[in-house]
Formats: sequence, structure tokens, C-alpha cells
Amino acid sequence: LNVPITTLFSAFEERRDCSFVRSGQGVIIERRGTKVGHQYELLGHGLGGDIVVEPYLITLSQGAAPYTEFRHAGVEFIYMLTGEVNYRHADRTYHLRPGDSLMFDSGAAHGPESLMVTPMTYLSVIVYARDAR
Repeated sequence: LNVPITTLFSAFEERRDCSFVRSGQGVIIERRGTKVGHQYELLGHGLGGDIVVEPYLITLSQGAAPYTEFRHAGVEFIYMLTGEVNYRHADRTYHLRPGDSLMFDSGAAHGPESLMVTPMTYLSVIVYARDAR
């Protein structure tokens, strides 16, 4: 046949999906922080499997209020894009500026404690087991 052996089995390969979202086209959703002026733009969606990954672009405008009582399953990664914030995780506070990142167990109380420079935006990626919620 003069073809690689893998070609014969290519029809049986497991499908691998992806999620593509154009700039500004994420889904605005409501979460607990929405009540205090935090805007959540979901930048992707779950693709199946045992692990859930939720990437958000979070915006806190001038009228937003601090909120440090977020708690949920999994781990969270934050990457600061604009503005400055004192971000609390459990009993510690971290001063985040553009380019800074923070990764933590999101089962502990956490959230923006002092909004130093607004508006601010940061990328938040939450990862947890599908059966954890």
C-alpha cells in the first residue's frame, strides 16, 4: 500500500475539540461577584473529560466593590492585565500589578481586598474536577 500504518487507523483516533472565541465575543455571565460590580466574560467552554477549565476575563470598574469571600472547588490562576489590586487568599494579601500572577487553592476564601487602580482587568482560569461542583 505504501502508506504509514497510522493512516490505516486514523479513522479510529479520538476527536480532540477546541474552543475559539474572538476578541470581545466572550459570554458575559453572572457569578457571585456580579452583585458587587465584577464583570465576568467567559473566554472558552468545557470540552468534556474529567477536568473542567473555565477561563474568564474579569473587569472591575471604578464602582466595583472589594469581595474576599469567594470559595469554590479546584485551583485558580490569575494573571493581572491592567490596574492594581490587593488580592487576598486565606490569611495573606498580594499586591498585584500588570504582569503579576497568582495561583492558589480556591477552596480557601479569596478575592480582591483593595482596588488600588481601576478599572482593572485580569485573566482568571479556574480548574476543577467535573464532579466537584
